[in-house]
Amino acid sequence: MIRAVSRRMADLAQSEIRAMTQACVNLKGLNMAQGVCDTPVPLIVLEGAEQAIRDGYNVYTRFDGLLELRKAIANKLAHYNGIHADPETEVTVSAGATGAFHCACAALLNPGDEVILFEPYYQYHISALAAVEAIPVVVHMQPPAWTYSLAQLEQVVTKKTKAIIINSPGNPSGKVFSRLELEALANFACRHDLFVFTDEIYEYFLYDGRTHVSMATLPDMAERTITIGGYSKTFSVTGWRIGYSVAAEPWAGAIGAMNDLLYVCAPGPLQIGVARGISQLPDNFYTELTRDYQHKRDRFCSALTKAGLTPSIPQGAYYVLADVARLPGDTGKARAMYLLERAGVAGVPGEAFFAGKTGANFVRFCYAKTDADLDEACRRFTQINF
Repeated sequence: MIRAVSRRMADLAQSEIRAMTQACVNLKGLNMAQGVCDTPVPLIVLEGAEQAIRDGYNVYTRFDGLLELRKAIANKLAHYNGIHADPETEVTVSAGATGAFHCACAALLNPGDEVILFEPYYQYHISALAAVEAIPVVVHMQPPAWTYSLAQLEQVVTKKTKAIIINSPGNPSGKVFSRLELEALANFACRHDLFVFTDEIYEYFLYDGRTHVSMATLPDMAERTITIGGYSKTFSVTGWRIGYSVAAEPWAGAIGAMNDLLYVCAPGPLQIGVARGISQLPDNFYTELTRDYQHKRDRFCSALTKAGLTPSIPQGAYYVLADVARLPGDTGKARAMYLLERAGVAGVPGEAFFAGKTGANFVRFCYAKTDADLDEACRRFTQINF
């Protein structure tokens, strides 16, 4: 007799992001669905990894990462984020930010624990919660600025609530939580004794003069915040899978043990490449990154507006949710496929990021593309009469 898959798999399905990527391949379209980041990798990062292979970094590393990388992350956290972390006991290198998040969920959450997160949400956050049998509780944000009220949080918190997830800058919304918003959320977390998981992987992608604020720097928050970050996006090495978590020592120890169980370690030579990038790239690398991506945002959002696909202008990250309600179809998937078939540009159906019917009205596009590809996408959208 053939037995069924595990019960937890009933809540897990292939990412709609990857499904649209495959549909794009099949139709030979321009992929603006998956956040693969097509821009060049800094030479220092590439050369660091290449040299590390020659130098013999081709075996297991310590479960929480090479010391050179953990020290580089700790120095960066102090310099950029204002977080003071011991690289020996509070930093865990993992298989990308998604891997770091999964390890944190598996280490700190029990089946049945409730976790609050904001909609639109990153689909993999929901999947990671499902994988450890935690229960996602959604707080709806309102477009185009993606606002919410504290009253919404108070309405959903219960005795079973264990944590809250904050993704800033956000995927797919591009929302950047202000200091005032984070202070209010910190107060909420303290009053209800919650962990705070923060996904900060887009911390350098900030527009219109905004600055990044890490929740762990606010009063009384270092002990309860699990800061998740990584360099897949910043260095355009999404396939390298180098991310990290930062937490107080008791939590970091549990997360590190789970990381050892699930991944053993992140790839050694690639850890070195990322460490060299963190340590050696000048500050203007990050300011130029911000400038370049703001230009990409502005060009692409202008094209969407001209095409009648009104964008919610992102404050950070490199995604934009476009309003596709006027297009044929009753679902976001149908409308995303219409765009792919008509314009040859792939986006992700909004249902991947919304629990309710609102998702049918949106498609998410990733504009982390080369200038040539971005120009071609803009041309296709502005020259076709939808």
